[in-house]
Amino acid sequence: MTTTQPLAMEVLTVDAWLPFGAVPADEGSANDTADLEFLWADGHVNFIAHAYDEIERSATGAARCDLLNRHDTHTQTLMPMGAAAVIVVAPATVAFARPDDLDHVRAFRLEPFECVHLARGTWHWGPFPVAPGVLRCFNVQGRGYPRDNAVARLGADLGVVLEVGP
Repeated sequence: MTTTQPLAMEVLTVDAWLPFGAVPADEGSANDTADLEFLWADGHVNFIAHAYDEIERSATGAARCDLLNRHDTHTQTLMPMGAAAVIVVAPATVAFARPDDLDHVRAFRLEPFECVHLARGTWHWGPFPVAPGVLRCFNVQGRGYPRDNAVARLGADLGVVLEVGP
């Protein structure tokens, strides 16, 4: 049996994002720590897209997150373009072996052009648009991500689906 657990979207700040990576900063500033890492020397930049109706939603329109992905060989940098988005994250150290591991999961609302940098191994889901339509997202990640894509199945393995909303 699967239960649902609410997860509120937070506003992105440098300090709130710190457990998951870095918020890219102006060159030379103290917060300029978003270094790229590609252990397979396969860095790649492109645009990705996600549609509002691509994911399951609750009756109230909350996004239903039932899994998280991670990449251990590279960092990833994401910037939504033209629409607000939601991203769900957890630190790389979380094993998702017990339901209380979900206490480390957080959700952030990303406004257009707000950029986030995921540290290697950071669990993530999204970004997905918060309103109907398609989200185009600037993406920097390893080209070999399909071979380096661990999955934490929250619903199947822990019996919990996160309902992410405002």
